[in-house]
Amino acid sequence: MCDTLKNNYHICEEIGRGRFGTISRCFSPVKNEFFACKIIDKNLLTDTTDRECLQNEAKIMTILSPHPNIVQIHDIYETDDSLTMVMELCEQYTLYDRIINSNGGLCEGESASIMKQLLNAIAHCHRFNIVHRDIKPDNILFDSRNRVKLADFGSADWLGEVGTISGVVGTPYYVAPEVVMGREYNEKSDVWSAGVVLYVMLAGIPPFYGETVEEIFEAVIRGNLRFPPKLFRTVSSSAKDLLRKMICRDVSRRFSAEQALRHPWIVNGGETISVD
Repeated sequence: MCDTLKNNYHICEEIGRGRFGTISRCFSPVKNEFFACKIIDKNLLTDTTDRECLQNEAKIMTILSPHPNIVQIHDIYETDDSLTMVMELCEQYTLYDRIINSNGGLCEGESASIMKQLLNAIAHCHRFNIVHRDIKPDNILFDSRNRVKLADFGSADWLGEVGTISGVVGTPYYVAPEVVMGREYNEKSDVWSAGVVLYVMLAGIPPFYGETVEEIFEAVIRGNLRFPPKLFRTVSSSAKDLLRKMICRDVSRRFSAEQALRHPWIVNGGETISVD
């Protein structure tokens, strides 16, 4: 561990663990504040792609900070063996936890509030030509004031000069069909994923599923978006309209994050209004 890190922060208990390292709570005596300390063991990075993702994550989070709905990075420490990112400390429960504990999904008002904040974070990324590539409830955190915080930029990358990117990256239930099919794709892949998150918030289950990863991918590629009456009986037509515009197989017709933010359902805070 870097000596400068130990001089500036007291490392406390472990609060999370990933493929390449740990996340611990840490305390800054100077700032009199607790932070999250993500310590990556470089010896566990077995290939060039992993190393590039690690470097990109630190750079991308620095570029995007500060933003009220993105986990803020405060300090970076690097040695030959490790890379440590000191970030703002969020609550330990995620949006995934909140959905699981909701017994069937969140109400429209709560879902609209969360989605508005998430879309603000995504739109901010896209203004810098950054694609998150792993939007899912597990990566949506909350701070002590219950504000949404988009986290985990380990899969994020910049769009190329032609405005597209490649590589099958993401989580099966949430990944966009163009990504699964191995095509070049753009920032709207994040909007598809956010749309799936919204569907899960309202219904409690994902729109596309299967017993295996292959079956899930097949369902995603088909993109047959349905609203089972049992699950969507009380969901407004306005919410369904936004879902259709975000979870749209035709990328040219799919909403951008900015367009989704201007949709009446988001603007009205999830109030039940009709859409023809």
